Amino acid sequence: MITAKELCGKAKANVKEANTEELQKAIEQGARVIDVREPAEYSQGHIREAVNMPRGVLEMQLNQHPDVAGYDDALERISQKPLYLICKTGGRSALAAESLERMGFSNVYSVDGGMTAWQEEKRPVVAGE
Repeated sequence: MITAKELCGKAKANVKEANTEELQKAIEQGARVIDVREPAEYSQGHIREAVNMPRGVLEMQLNQHPDVAGYDDALERISQKPLYLICKTGGRSALAAESLERMGFSNVYSVDGGMTAWQEEKRPVVAGE
């Protein structure tokens, strides 16, 4: 048996990670950001460009991302740009990134430190949307 912390650690070792500075630069270049936290967490404060798709339903909702919704090849379209996943501290986003890689995504990143790091660095956050 392994703990949730160990499971997240294994996932982090298997996926590409980006720090918050790299995420900020990627956002400026048009990268997609998905916040995999629960809706209540998201509404308390999130990155303006982030779309909320909780980890528990991410794989099922990914084709509904606003940038690709309605296209028959939605998954192919969303995979064409870097995809950054963020959660509170980086555990759930690592697990989500690992799952998307199993689906065939190769340009997916988990944000190390998550929203906790983002907010500690005083990066912009919006709430209530």
